Amino acid sequence: MTVDGAAASTVVERAVAGTAGPDESPGFLLWRVTLRWQRVIAAALRPLGLTHVQFVLLASVWWLASVAGEGPAQRRVAEHAGTDPMMTSQVLRTLEGRRLITRAPDPEDSRARRLGITPAGAELAQRAIAVVEAADAGFFAAAGDRRELLRTMHRLVG
Repeated sequence: MTVDGAAASTVVERAVAGTAGPDESPGFLLWRVTLRWQRVIAAALRPLGLTHVQFVLLASVWWLASVAGEGPAQRRVAEHAGTDPMMTSQVLRTLEGRRLITRAPDPEDSRARRLGITPAGAELAQRAIAVVEAADAGFFAAAGDRRELLRTMHRLVG
């Protein structure tokens, strides 16, 4: 379906008329909150030598391998983290180069890689999780009731 210029203009006018501006737009405010939160997390992880994406993927490998008892494939880690599979592969290669994870061919699927966590990776993942949880607690304290915040976020994630 295509929308002509006049129809598009009407849609925009209705959308703008329904808000008092960017400060009343949930999407815009979420964007701003996300950027602020990302800066807080990046600063917390900097002393550990991890980017935010590296942290998420390292923590995911650690969780799936050590807690959930899986020998996860790269695709499973990408699904768990909600990341793009190609970007996930690149970041995992970086973590492997730092000897934080292992990547081995999957004996059942020659295209797949099975991941493991090294002792250094497990130690760093657990330290980083503690740092991020503390940063999250400080950041999200302004939101009030943690349980209600989590319920709302779960609903939004779907």
